[in-house]
Amino acid sequence: MLSRRLRSPAAWSETADLFAILTVVALPWSTSLTAIFNVAFLICMVPFLDVRAFLQSLTRPICAAPIALVLLALAGTLWSEADWGARLYALSPTAKLLVLPALLYHFERSPRGDRIFIAFLVSCALLSVMSWLVAFYPDLTLKPDHSERGIFVKNYINQSQEFTLCAVGLAYPIVMLLRQKRYWFAGLLTALALSFFVNMAFVVVSRTALVTVPIMFGVFALLHLRWRSIAIIVAALLVGAVLAWQTSSQLRKTVETFASDYTRYKEKGEPTSAGLRLEFWRKSLGFFAEAPIKGHGTGSTRRLFEQVATPGGGYLASAEVIGNPHNQTLNVAVQWGGIGIVILYAIWILHLRLFRGDGLANWVGLLVVVQNVFTSLFNSHLFDYHEGWMYVIGVGVAGGMAIRAQQAEAKLGEAGS
Repeated sequence: MLSRRLRSPAAWSETADLFAILTVVALPWSTSLTAIFNVAFLICMVPFLDVRAFLQSLTRPICAAPIALVLLALAGTLWSEADWGARLYALSPTAKLLVLPALLYHFERSPRGDRIFIAFLVSCALLSVMSWLVAFYPDLTLKPDHSERGIFVKNYINQSQEFTLCAVGLAYPIVMLLRQKRYWFAGLLTALALSFFVNMAFVVVSRTALVTVPIMFGVFALLHLRWRSIAIIVAALLVGAVLAWQTSSQLRKTVETFASDYTRYKEKGEPTSAGLRLEFWRKSLGFFAEAPIKGHGTGSTRRLFEQVATPGGGYLASAEVIGNPHNQTLNVAVQWGGIGIVILYAIWILHLRLFRGDGLANWVGLLVVVQNVFTSLFNSHLFDYHEGWMYVIGVGVAGGMAIRAQQAEAKLGEAGS
Protein backbone atom coordinates (compact mmCIF):
# COMPACT_ATOMS: atom_id res chain seq x y z
CA MET A 1 0.00 0.00 0.00
CA LEU A 2 2.83 2.38 0.89
CA SER A 3 4.58 1.61 -2.40
CA ARG A 4 1.39 2.32 -4.36
CA ARG A 5 0.86 5.64 -2.55
CA LEU A 6 4.46 6.70 -3.20
CA ARG A 7 3.81 6.18 -6.92
CA SER A 8 0.44 7.94 -6.85
CA PRO A 9 0.23 11.61 -7.89
CA ALA A 10 -3.14 11.88 -6.09
CA ALA A 11 -1.57 10.68 -2.83
CA TRP A 12 1.22 13.23 -3.07
CA SER A 13 -1.35 15.94 -3.81
CA GLU A 14 -3.38 14.93 -0.73
CA THR A 15 -0.22 15.01 1.38
CA ALA A 16 0.63 18.48 0.08
CA ASP A 17 -2.89 19.59 1.05
CA LEU A 18 -2.38 18.13 4.52
CA PHE A 19 0.82 20.11 5.04
CA ALA A 20 -0.88 23.26 3.74
CA ILE A 21 -3.59 22.72 6.36
CA LEU A 22 -0.97 22.19 9.08
CA THR A 23 0.79 25.38 7.93
CA VAL A 24 -2.26 27.58 8.48
CA VAL A 25 -3.12 25.80 11.74
CA ALA A 26 0.38 26.57 13.03
CA LEU A 27 0.53 30.15 11.72
CA PRO A 28 -1.26 31.81 14.68
CA TRP A 29 0.87 29.84 17.17
CA SER A 30 4.40 29.16 15.94
CA THR A 31 6.75 30.61 13.32
CA SER A 32 8.99 27.53 13.42
CA LEU A 33 6.19 25.03 12.77
CA THR A 34 4.82 27.26 10.03
CA ALA A 35 8.18 27.20 8.25
CA ILE A 36 8.59 23.43 8.68
CA PHE A 37 5.14 22.57 7.35
CA ASN A 38 5.51 25.01 4.49
CA VAL A 39 8.77 23.40 3.38
CA ALA A 40 7.11 19.98 3.62
CA PHE A 41 4.27 21.25 1.41
CA LEU A 42 6.73 22.41 -1.25
CA ILE A 43 8.63 19.10 -1.12
CA CYS A 44 5.42 17.12 -1.66
CA MET A 45 4.76 19.07 -4.85
CA VAL A 46 8.05 17.99 -6.44
CA PRO A 47 7.69 14.22 -7.27
CA PHE A 48 4.88 14.63 -9.79
CA LEU A 49 5.23 18.28 -10.72
CA ASP A 50 4.41 19.08 -14.33
CA VAL A 51 7.45 21.28 -14.86
CA ARG A 52 6.32 22.65 -18.19
CA ALA A 53 2.87 23.64 -16.90
CA PHE A 54 4.38 25.15 -13.76
CA LEU A 55 6.87 27.23 -15.74
CA GLN A 56 4.05 28.43 -17.99
CA SER A 57 2.06 29.48 -14.91
CA LEU A 58 4.99 31.65 -13.78
CA THR A 59 4.53 33.85 -16.85
CA ARG A 60 1.08 34.99 -15.67
CA PRO A 61 1.21 38.54 -14.29
CA ILE A 62 -0.17 37.44 -10.88
CA CYS A 63 2.93 35.25 -10.52
CA ALA A 64 5.46 37.34 -12.45
CA ALA A 65 4.94 40.51 -10.38
CA PRO A 66 5.89 38.95 -6.98
CA ILE A 67 8.87 37.25 -8.59
CA ALA A 68 9.93 40.58 -10.11
CA LEU A 69 9.97 42.21 -6.67
CA VAL A 70 12.20 39.44 -5.31
CA LEU A 71 14.56 39.80 -8.27
CA LEU A 72 14.66 43.56 -7.75
CA ALA A 73 15.56 43.04 -4.10
CA LEU A 74 18.30 40.64 -5.17
CA ALA A 75 19.64 43.14 -7.72
CA GLY A 76 19.41 45.89 -5.10
CA THR A 77 22.14 44.20 -3.07
CA LEU A 78 24.59 45.24 -5.81
CA TRP A 79 24.21 49.01 -5.34
CA SER A 80 23.52 49.06 -1.62
CA GLU A 81 26.21 50.55 0.64
CA ALA A 82 25.11 48.53 3.67
CA ASP A 83 27.24 45.61 4.84
CA TRP A 84 26.43 42.25 3.30
CA GLY A 85 24.83 40.94 6.46
CA ALA A 86 22.27 43.76 6.37
CA ARG A 87 21.69 43.23 2.63
CA LEU A 88 20.95 39.52 3.00
CA TYR A 89 18.82 40.14 6.10
CA ALA A 90 16.70 42.66 4.16
CA LEU A 91 16.43 40.26 1.22
CA SER A 92 14.89 37.43 3.29
CA PRO A 93 11.44 39.08 3.88
CA THR A 94 10.81 39.14 0.13
CA ALA A 95 11.66 35.46 -0.35
CA LYS A 96 8.23 34.31 0.90
CA LEU A 97 6.70 35.81 -2.26
CA LEU A 98 8.33 32.99 -4.25
CA VAL A 99 5.95 30.53 -2.56
CA LEU A 100 2.92 32.38 -3.92
CA PRO A 101 3.19 30.98 -7.49
CA ALA A 102 3.52 27.45 -6.07
CA LEU A 103 0.34 27.86 -4.00
CA LEU A 104 -1.55 29.29 -6.98
CA TYR A 105 -0.43 26.39 -9.16
CA HIS A 106 -1.29 23.70 -6.60
CA PHE A 107 -4.72 24.96 -5.54
CA GLU A 108 -5.68 25.60 -9.13
CA ARG A 109 -5.64 21.78 -9.33
CA SER A 110 -6.59 20.73 -5.79
CA PRO A 111 -10.30 20.54 -4.80
CA ARG A 112 -9.51 20.96 -1.10
CA GLY A 113 -8.72 24.67 -0.87
CA ASP A 114 -11.78 25.41 1.28
CA ARG A 115 -10.32 23.20 4.02
CA ILE A 116 -7.44 25.65 4.36
CA PHE A 117 -9.91 28.41 5.24
CA ILE A 118 -11.71 26.19 7.76
CA ALA A 119 -8.44 25.12 9.39
CA PHE A 120 -7.30 28.72 9.83
CA LEU A 121 -10.68 29.73 11.26
CA VAL A 122 -10.66 26.88 13.80
CA SER A 123 -7.07 27.64 14.80
CA CYS A 124 -7.89 31.32 15.38
CA ALA A 125 -11.02 30.40 17.35
CA LEU A 126 -8.89 28.27 19.67
CA LEU A 127 -6.42 31.14 20.00
CA SER A 128 -9.32 33.42 20.96
CA VAL A 129 -10.25 31.04 23.78
CA MET A 130 -6.65 30.98 24.92
CA SER A 131 -6.54 34.78 24.79
CA TRP A 132 -9.46 35.00 27.22
CA LEU A 133 -7.78 32.51 29.56
CA VAL A 134 -4.53 34.51 29.52
CA ALA A 135 -6.47 37.72 30.17
CA PHE A 136 -7.80 36.25 33.43
CA TYR A 137 -4.76 34.07 34.24
CA PRO A 138 -1.66 35.93 32.97
CA ASP A 139 0.73 33.19 34.10
CA LEU A 140 -0.55 30.97 31.28
CA THR A 141 1.17 33.11 28.65
CA LEU A 142 4.26 31.84 26.87
CA LYS A 143 5.62 35.40 26.61
CA PRO A 144 8.35 35.75 29.27
CA ASP A 145 7.71 39.40 30.15
CA HIS A 146 3.88 39.16 30.55
CA SER A 147 3.80 42.61 28.92
CA GLU A 148 0.74 42.22 26.67
CA ARG A 149 -2.67 41.53 28.13
CA GLY A 150 -4.48 38.55 26.65
CA ILE A 151 -1.59 37.44 24.43
CA PHE A 152 -0.63 33.77 24.66
CA VAL A 153 1.96 33.80 21.86
CA LYS A 154 3.38 36.35 19.40
CA ASN A 155 1.89 39.87 19.85
CA TYR A 156 -1.34 41.85 19.81
CA ILE A 157 -0.81 43.15 16.25
CA ASN A 158 -0.59 39.64 14.78
CA GLN A 159 -3.53 38.44 16.86
CA SER A 160 -5.69 41.41 15.82
CA GLN A 161 -4.88 40.79 12.14
CA GLU A 162 -6.00 37.17 12.44
CA PHE A 163 -9.19 37.91 14.37
CA THR A 164 -10.15 40.76 12.03
CA LEU A 165 -9.68 38.59 8.93
CA CYS A 166 -11.75 35.76 10.42
CA ALA A 167 -14.54 38.00 11.77
CA VAL A 168 -15.04 40.01 8.59
CA GLY A 169 -14.40 36.98 6.39
CA LEU A 170 -17.39 35.21 7.98
CA ALA A 171 -19.72 37.96 6.70
CA TYR A 172 -20.00 36.37 3.25
CA PRO A 173 -20.98 32.82 4.31
CA ILE A 174 -23.38 34.26 6.90
CA VAL A 175 -25.24 36.29 4.26
CA MET A 176 -25.30 33.34 1.84
CA LEU A 177 -26.70 31.05 4.55
CA LEU A 178 -29.39 33.57 5.44
CA ARG A 179 -30.44 33.79 1.79
CA GLN A 180 -30.69 29.98 1.77
CA LYS A 181 -32.79 30.16 5.01
CA ARG A 182 -30.23 28.05 6.90
CA TYR A 183 -30.70 30.12 10.03
CA TRP A 184 -29.12 27.82 12.62
CA PHE A 185 -25.83 27.55 10.78
CA ALA A 186 -25.86 31.28 10.04
CA GLY A 187 -26.48 31.97 13.73
CA LEU A 188 -23.54 29.76 14.73
CA LEU A 189 -21.16 31.59 12.38
CA THR A 190 -22.52 34.94 13.56
CA ALA A 191 -21.79 34.02 17.16
CA LEU A 192 -18.26 32.99 16.15
CA ALA A 193 -17.68 36.29 14.33
CA LEU A 194 -18.99 38.25 17.31
CA SER A 195 -16.68 36.31 19.63
CA PHE A 196 -13.68 37.67 17.71
CA PHE A 197 -14.99 41.23 17.94
CA VAL A 198 -15.77 40.86 21.66
CA ASN A 199 -12.23 39.64 22.27
CA MET A 200 -10.79 42.66 20.44
CA ALA A 201 -13.11 45.02 22.32
CA PHE A 202 -12.51 43.72 25.84
CA VAL A 203 -9.10 42.00 25.79
CA VAL A 204 -6.74 43.66 23.32
CA VAL A 205 -6.80 45.14 19.82
CA SER A 206 -4.32 46.97 17.63
CA ARG A 207 -5.07 50.46 16.40
CA THR A 208 -4.40 49.30 12.85
CA ALA A 209 -7.26 46.82 13.17
CA LEU A 210 -9.60 49.53 14.45
CA VAL A 211 -8.88 51.59 11.34
CA THR A 212 -9.17 48.77 8.81
CA VAL A 213 -12.27 46.93 10.09
CA PRO A 214 -14.73 49.62 8.84
CA ILE A 215 -12.98 49.66 5.46
CA MET A 216 -13.22 45.88 5.12
CA PHE A 217 -16.90 45.89 6.08
CA GLY A 218 -17.49 48.72 3.61
CA VAL A 219 -15.99 46.66 0.78
CA PHE A 220 -18.24 43.73 1.68
CA ALA A 221 -21.37 45.87 1.89
CA LEU A 222 -20.78 47.52 -1.48
CA LEU A 223 -20.16 44.19 -3.19
CA HIS A 224 -22.77 41.92 -1.65
CA LEU A 225 -25.58 43.89 0.02
CA ARG A 226 -28.50 46.05 -1.04
CA TRP A 227 -28.79 49.60 0.28
CA ARG A 228 -31.55 48.67 2.72
CA SER A 229 -29.43 45.89 4.19
CA ILE A 230 -26.44 48.23 4.36
CA ALA A 231 -28.46 50.78 6.34
CA ILE A 232 -29.67 48.14 8.80
CA ILE A 233 -26.18 46.70 9.31
CA VAL A 234 -24.61 50.15 9.71
CA ALA A 235 -27.17 50.98 12.38
CA ALA A 236 -26.48 47.69 14.17
CA LEU A 237 -22.72 48.26 13.99
CA LEU A 238 -23.10 51.77 15.39
CA VAL A 239 -25.16 50.45 18.30
CA GLY A 240 -22.59 47.73 18.91
CA ALA A 241 -19.74 50.24 18.75
CA VAL A 242 -21.44 52.52 21.27
CA LEU A 243 -22.08 49.63 23.66
CA ALA A 244 -18.48 48.45 23.30
CA TRP A 245 -17.22 51.99 23.91
CA GLN A 246 -19.32 52.40 27.04
CA THR A 247 -18.48 49.01 28.54
CA SER A 248 -14.84 48.46 27.51
CA SER A 249 -12.18 50.55 29.20
CA GLN A 250 -9.56 48.69 27.14
CA LEU A 251 -11.14 49.89 23.87
CA ARG A 252 -11.38 53.50 25.10
CA LYS A 253 -7.76 53.39 26.19
CA THR A 254 -6.64 52.13 22.79
CA VAL A 255 -8.56 54.81 20.88
CA GLU A 256 -7.45 57.62 23.19
CA THR A 257 -3.80 56.83 22.52
CA PHE A 258 -4.20 58.17 18.97
CA ALA A 259 -4.50 61.76 20.19
CA SER A 260 -2.23 61.48 23.23
CA ASP A 261 0.62 59.91 21.24
CA TYR A 262 0.49 62.67 18.64
CA THR A 263 0.33 65.45 21.25
CA ARG A 264 3.28 64.11 23.24
CA TYR A 265 5.31 63.74 20.05
CA LYS A 266 4.59 67.25 18.74
CA GLU A 267 4.97 69.09 22.05
CA LYS A 268 7.79 67.15 23.71
CA GLY A 269 9.33 65.07 20.93
CA GLU A 270 8.60 61.87 22.86
CA PRO A 271 9.08 58.61 20.92
CA THR A 272 5.45 57.53 21.06
CA SER A 273 4.10 54.93 18.66
CA ALA A 274 2.26 57.44 16.46
CA GLY A 275 5.02 60.02 16.78
CA LEU A 276 7.72 57.59 15.72
CA ARG A 277 5.76 56.64 12.64
CA LEU A 278 5.46 60.28 11.61
CA GLU A 279 9.19 60.72 12.19
CA PHE A 280 10.05 57.60 10.19
CA TRP A 281 7.79 58.66 7.30
CA ARG A 282 9.22 62.19 7.18
CA LYS A 283 12.79 60.93 7.02
CA SER A 284 11.96 58.14 4.56
CA LEU A 285 10.45 60.62 2.12
CA GLY A 286 13.74 62.50 2.25
CA PHE A 287 15.69 59.30 1.55
CA PHE A 288 13.41 58.54 -1.40
CA ALA A 289 13.94 62.04 -2.82
CA GLU A 290 17.70 61.42 -2.79
CA ALA A 291 17.40 58.30 -5.00
CA PRO A 292 13.94 58.33 -6.61
CA ILE A 293 14.58 55.86 -9.44
CA LYS A 294 16.37 52.81 -8.05
CA GLY A 295 16.61 53.69 -4.35
CA HIS A 296 19.55 53.23 -2.02
CA GLY A 297 19.69 49.44 -2.35
CA THR A 298 18.61 46.41 -0.34
CA GLY A 299 19.22 46.73 3.40
CA SER A 300 20.19 50.41 3.27
CA THR A 301 17.39 51.75 5.49
CA ARG A 302 19.03 51.38 8.90
CA ARG A 303 22.28 52.96 7.72
CA LEU A 304 20.35 55.95 6.36
CA PHE A 305 18.52 56.43 9.65
CA GLU A 306 21.80 56.21 11.54
CA GLN A 307 23.23 59.01 9.41
CA VAL A 308 20.39 61.44 10.18
CA ALA A 309 19.82 60.50 13.83
CA THR A 310 20.11 63.51 16.15
CA PRO A 311 23.26 63.15 18.30
CA GLY A 312 22.60 63.31 22.02
CA GLY A 313 18.86 63.19 21.44
CA GLY A 314 18.19 60.99 24.44
CA TYR A 315 14.75 59.55 24.16
CA LEU A 316 13.54 62.06 21.58
CA ALA A 317 11.89 60.63 18.49
CA SER A 318 14.51 62.18 16.21
CA ALA A 319 17.21 60.02 17.78
CA GLU A 320 15.50 56.73 16.95
CA VAL A 321 17.16 54.40 14.42
CA ILE A 322 15.20 51.69 12.61
CA GLY A 323 15.45 49.44 9.58
CA ASN A 324 11.72 49.54 8.84
CA PRO A 325 9.84 52.83 8.32
CA HIS A 326 6.50 51.18 9.20
CA ASN A 327 4.94 51.84 5.81
CA GLN A 328 5.14 49.29 3.00
CA THR A 329 5.38 51.85 0.20
CA LEU A 330 8.16 53.80 1.93
CA ASN A 331 9.97 50.59 2.86
CA VAL A 332 10.10 49.71 -0.84
CA ALA A 333 10.75 53.29 -1.99
CA VAL A 334 13.81 53.82 0.20
CA GLN A 335 15.47 50.60 -0.96
CA TRP A 336 14.37 50.30 -4.61
CA GLY A 337 12.92 53.69 -5.54
CA GLY A 338 10.16 54.26 -8.05
CA ILE A 339 10.87 50.94 -9.76
CA GLY A 340 10.02 49.10 -6.56
CA ILE A 341 6.86 51.15 -5.99
CA VAL A 342 5.58 50.32 -9.49
CA ILE A 343 6.12 46.58 -8.91
CA LEU A 344 4.58 46.69 -5.42
CA TYR A 345 1.41 48.40 -6.63
CA ALA A 346 1.27 46.08 -9.64
CA ILE A 347 1.19 43.12 -7.22
CA TRP A 348 -1.72 44.56 -5.26
CA ILE A 349 -3.69 45.65 -8.35
CA LEU A 350 -3.22 42.36 -10.18
CA HIS A 351 -4.29 40.37 -7.14
CA LEU A 352 -7.31 42.60 -6.58
CA ARG A 353 -8.35 42.02 -10.20
CA LEU A 354 -7.96 38.27 -9.71
CA PHE A 355 -10.83 38.25 -7.20
CA ARG A 356 -13.48 40.12 -9.18
CA GLY A 357 -15.93 37.20 -9.26
CA ASP A 358 -18.44 35.86 -6.77
CA GLY A 359 -17.99 33.01 -4.32
CA LEU A 360 -16.19 32.35 -1.05
CA ALA A 361 -12.72 32.06 -2.58
CA ASN A 362 -13.04 35.42 -4.32
CA TRP A 363 -14.32 37.07 -1.15
CA VAL A 364 -11.52 35.67 1.05
CA GLY A 365 -8.85 36.55 -1.51
CA LEU A 366 -10.20 40.07 -1.95
CA LEU A 367 -10.36 40.55 1.80
CA VAL A 368 -6.76 39.39 2.27
CA VAL A 369 -5.50 41.86 -0.34
CA VAL A 370 -7.62 44.76 0.97
CA GLN A 371 -6.47 44.12 4.53
CA ASN A 372 -2.83 44.01 3.49
CA VAL A 373 -3.08 47.17 1.40
CA PHE A 374 -4.62 49.28 4.17
CA THR A 375 -2.64 47.88 7.10
CA SER A 376 0.49 48.49 5.04
CA LEU A 377 -0.18 52.21 5.45
CA PHE A 378 0.97 51.84 9.06
CA ASN A 379 3.29 48.82 8.84
CA SER A 380 5.35 46.90 6.29
CA HIS A 381 2.93 43.99 6.38
CA LEU A 382 3.89 42.41 3.09
CA PHE A 383 7.43 41.95 4.42
CA ASP A 384 6.55 41.19 8.06
CA TYR A 385 6.73 37.47 8.78
CA HIS A 386 3.27 36.81 10.12
CA GLU A 387 1.19 39.21 8.03
CA GLY A 388 3.31 38.46 4.96
CA TRP A 389 2.53 34.75 5.21
CA MET A 390 -1.15 35.54 5.74
CA TYR A 391 -1.04 37.38 2.41
CA VAL A 392 0.95 34.73 0.54
CA ILE A 393 -1.16 31.80 1.77
CA GLY A 394 -4.47 33.65 1.51
CA VAL A 395 -3.89 34.92 -2.04
CA GLY A 396 -2.24 31.66 -3.12
CA VAL A 397 -5.03 29.37 -1.93
CA ALA A 398 -7.95 31.65 -2.79
CA GLY A 399 -6.37 32.61 -6.11
CA GLY A 400 -5.88 29.00 -7.12
CA MET A 401 -9.50 28.23 -6.22
CA ALA A 402 -10.72 31.28 -8.16
CA ILE A 403 -8.76 30.28 -11.27
CA ARG A 404 -10.08 26.71 -10.95
CA ALA A 405 -13.67 28.02 -10.79
CA GLN A 406 -13.09 30.29 -13.80
CA GLN A 407 -11.74 27.37 -15.83
CA ALA A 408 -14.73 25.22 -14.85
CA GLU A 409 -17.15 27.97 -15.96
CA ALA A 410 -15.28 28.32 -19.25
CA LYS A 411 -15.56 24.57 -19.90
CA LEU A 412 -19.28 24.63 -19.13
CA GLY A 413 -19.66 27.54 -21.53
CA GLU A 414 -17.86 25.65 -24.26
CA ALA A 415 -19.95 22.55 -23.62
CA GLY A 416 -23.11 24.63 -23.79
CA SER A 417 -22.03 26.14 -27.08
